[in-house]
Amino acid sequence: MPYSPALPTIAEAIQASLGPVFVLTGIGALLNVLTGRLARVVDRVRALEERHPQTEAPERARLIWELRRLAKRMSVINLALFLAVASAVATCIVVALLFVGALTRSHIGHYVAFSFILAMSLLIASFVAFLVEVRLSSSAIRVRDELLQ
Repeated sequence: MPYSPALPTIAEAIQASLGPVFVLTGIGALLNVLTGRLARVVDRVRALEERHPQTEAPERARLIWELRRLAKRMSVINLALFLAVASAVATCIVVALLFVGALTRSHIGHYVAFSFILAMSLLIASFVAFLVEVRLSSSAIRVRDELLQ
C-alpha cells in the first residue's frame, strides 16, 4: 500500500505554515502601500511632463529638479517592490517546504530555515528601501521662499 500521511501530520504542517502565511499578509499590505506611492509619483511625473514645454527658465530648473527627484523615487520604489515580491516568493517556498517535509518525512529543516532567513532578509531590505523613499519624498516637500513673502 502506498504511503499516505496521517491526518495529524498534515494538521501539524498547516499549523507550522500559519506564521509564514501571516507574513504573506503583511507583505501584501506593504505591496499595496508601495504600489499606491508609485502611482502617485507616476501621476505627478505626467503632470510635470505636460507643463515642461510651457515653462520659462527659472521655473523650468525647479521642474527639472523635481522630475529628477521623482525619477529617483520611482527607482527606489521599484527596488522596494522587487524585494517585497522576492520576500513573498521565499515565504511561499517556506510554506511549500514545510508541507513537502511533512508529507515525505524528509529532513529538510536546513532548507526551511535558509528560506525563512532569506525571506526575512529580503523583507528587511524592502523596508529599508521604503524608508529611503519616504525620506526622499519628505526632503522634496518644501515651500518655495518666494511664496512665503
